[in-house]
Amino acid sequence: MTATTGRAVGLGPSGLVLDGGEQVRLCASLFYFRIPRESWASRLAAVRASGYDLVDVYLPWNFHEVAPGRWDFTGRRDVGAFLDLARDAGLGVIARPGPYICSEWDGGGLPAWLGLDDGLRVRQAEPRYLAQVEAWFDRALPVLAERQHDRGGAVVAVQLENELDFFDTADRAGYVGRLRDAALRHGVAVPLIACAGQGDGQGATGGVDGVAPAFNFYPDDRSPFVEPEVRRYADLVAGQDLPLLVTETNRRHATLRRLLVSGAKVIAPYLQASGFDFGYTPSVGNWGDPGGFMSHDYDFGGYLDPVGGARPEHAEARVLAALVRTLGPALARATTEDATGAYRTDVATSAAPSRLLLDGGGELLGVPNLTDEPGTVTLPASGGLDEVTVPLPPASCLLVLRDLPLAAHGLPGTARLATADLVGAGPDGLELSARGASVLVLEPAKGVPVRTDLPAPAPGAPVRVRVGTAGAGWDVVVRHPDDVGSVPAVPAAEGGTAVIDAVARLDLRTRDGATVRHDLPPWSEEVGVFRGRTHYSTRVDGAAELLVQGASDIVDLTLDGEALPTVAGFGASFLVPVAGAQRLSATVETWGHANFDDVRLPALRLGSLRGLGRVWSVVGREDVSALWEASGDGTWSGDPAPVRSLAGWSSTRVGEAVTYRRRLPVDGRSHHVLHLDGVAGSVRLTVDGVARVVTQEDPWAYLGPGEGREAAVTVPHLPGSGLRAELLRLDVVHGWDVEAQPDDALLALSAASAPGTAVGLPLEPAPGEEAWFEAEVPPGGLSLRFEGRQVRVSVFAAGELLGRVWLDDPRRPRFTGGDPGRLWLPAPWNTGSIRFMVRATRGEESPLLGRVHVTAVQE
Repeated sequence: MTATTGRAVGLGPSGLVLDGGEQVRLCASLFYFRIPRESWASRLAAVRASGYDLVDVYLPWNFHEVAPGRWDFTGRRDVGAFLDLARDAGLGVIARPGPYICSEWDGGGLPAWLGLDDGLRVRQAEPRYLAQVEAWFDRALPVLAERQHDRGGAVVAVQLENELDFFDTADRAGYVGRLRDAALRHGVAVPLIACAGQGDGQGATGGVDGVAPAFNFYPDDRSPFVEPEVRRYADLVAGQDLPLLVTETNRRHATLRRLLVSGAKVIAPYLQASGFDFGYTPSVGNWGDPGGFMSHDYDFGGYLDPVGGARPEHAEARVLAALVRTLGPALARATTEDATGAYRTDVATSAAPSRLLLDGGGELLGVPNLTDEPGTVTLPASGGLDEVTVPLPPASCLLVLRDLPLAAHGLPGTARLATADLVGAGPDGLELSARGASVLVLEPAKGVPVRTDLPAPAPGAPVRVRVGTAGAGWDVVVRHPDDVGSVPAVPAAEGGTAVIDAVARLDLRTRDGATVRHDLPPWSEEVGVFRGRTHYSTRVDGAAELLVQGASDIVDLTLDGEALPTVAGFGASFLVPVAGAQRLSATVETWGHANFDDVRLPALRLGSLRGLGRVWSVVGREDVSALWEASGDGTWSGDPAPVRSLAGWSSTRVGEAVTYRRRLPVDGRSHHVLHLDGVAGSVRLTVDGVARVVTQEDPWAYLGPGEGREAAVTVPHLPGSGLRAELLRLDVVHGWDVEAQPDDALLALSAASAPGTAVGLPLEPAPGEEAWFEAEVPPGGLSLRFEGRQVRVSVFAAGELLGRVWLDDPRRPRFTGGDPGRLWLPAPWNTGSIRFMVRATRGEESPLLGRVHVTAVQE
């Protein structure tokens, strides 16, 4: 790129200042890795048409380092090309290269193989992790530095890390300091920021010089306390001579208006521009009960749907952006204050509303309606103006403008009151926007205020009036929000629909079948499966029951070829009766790695591995629920301590922690597991002086040889509660035949030549059966939906995995993030056919693969 001089980015009380221009900035999340490259330019144009002037862009580390040391910045991964298109669209970019991004993306962007190094601790100032991070930064940061604003590029800020205050980082200053130093070393000169996920700015930045705090703020849209909460953070950063940067928040513009009047200078709702997780890239996260799968359809209801269609909020965006531009530096330099008592309403509203005092004179008052019912707001008489009552639309936030001098806009006099949004002002007059009736009071430089009651405009039918006299007057136009700004073409959410009821069943294997012998079942990542499937098989003759520890994500077991119900337990241990069986086989599919850090289940820990985990043969059981000594400060017990059943101590001290101790009958040679049945929430288990947490979701504690002679369980006292404890003795299951099937192997199969036999839908495959199918589809962009039950379907086209759906199965986990039944075939990827692999599962009903519904979508 050619360097351009005279362009600069600053960060000060008025916000993010570009080339000296002070303005409140609106920013939309837009992720190149969630849309086809062919759609980048049109999606950026749709964001720019909203009036937003920034986009925030994550860079997922594991999207670019696809295997250890194998980097890809080409094609769909060419982030440099995306940033150049953003510049061409007139958008600035807040770049977010992580190393951790969350974003409901596989592993939060952290490569899966990091978990293979036992000594490596993610998101810590730890040498091995930092060495990996610097290898990533050595490739990502030069792309950003080359495209900084002062060099003619789009990048106006760089975020280091992401919501670090959610994570237990031991040395925050040391960790963030190393990230900052790497950015500076690579020539990043734009502001460096770090966002707080739960308001702990120090926890996010580590207090490191040169890294400004930003805040992610996700309130209930109906909360009456939004304004005072936001004002508190505005006051905190103002003490550091910094602006309030809201780097993630809700999408509704009624809420964004409340943030604006409460002092936010950058407002970045997440996720205004939706997208789609192609490939094996969704995460497993902590939004379920407790775990959930993120859907491929990545949509939180923003103003652009996953295929780029504009929703009604796009009009609200254009109005708010126009108001921000019109008030310009006066709004950016404004200070906020509590406006309690500034109005009366007949609907629920803010507990402590906000008002902005505009630089140079005037004010902007926020009046929320927190209900779905229309209301009214009454503005008391003040400054010589009579009391005014106007409609307050449902689920809205009226921005009432008072006492704005108009000279800066080339107009005479003062806007004493405007209850419609001021979306334009210049020598030709004033432009307002409203959905309902409004009031405008204008005052000449010499004269008395002139009140005009303005009727509600209709779409395509603005209200035009002349206020005042020919010599001292104003031309005023009031537009419906749908008519403000550049209205994008709206792709059809639903077009023509076709039903596919005939497909070809392909003579194509679903796996190679070549295995490698391992003594113990390896983690998927150990055999190179960072995304995809791993297949295991072993002999179990002679065993009566197995205990499976840590298996994740989707676990399909068969005994002697007979399929068992699918397990998707996020690593929770489970028992498998195997008496009389000869062979156990397992296929373990990675849905995604955890994007958060949730201690309740093993596979929800950040950096956790995937695969079958550890498999044990249960060779002994003993009930150890009795003979526990009750002790601890909250028990009132004597010395010697009384012996009770586990959690059986009775006391008036409800809620106080009681500790129960006993020796466990371990033999010193075998592996054991202690099962605590009846855990509510969590308990603290101390084994041989080492404490651990046992949760309700995974109430098993593993004891290696020699461990477990002394055990203590600490639990809050609750009358009537009880725990059962059982000690299981375990033997290791040795001798595993393992086949690795990474995502590129599955993609290669999806493109392999194979003859097919025509079959009609629906089909009834047997539980455990897998097969490939091919179907012809109409041209253009398509939305795909499959009918059926007890089947999982993986759909491929143009060398890409479009996504996976899991149909009507009580064993599937909760899906979050978007529509889990919808897959998208982008028009540029449509070659006239799709391939899909079907896996039937066991349940109360027989598996069924029904018809395929294909709906045209305009992109």
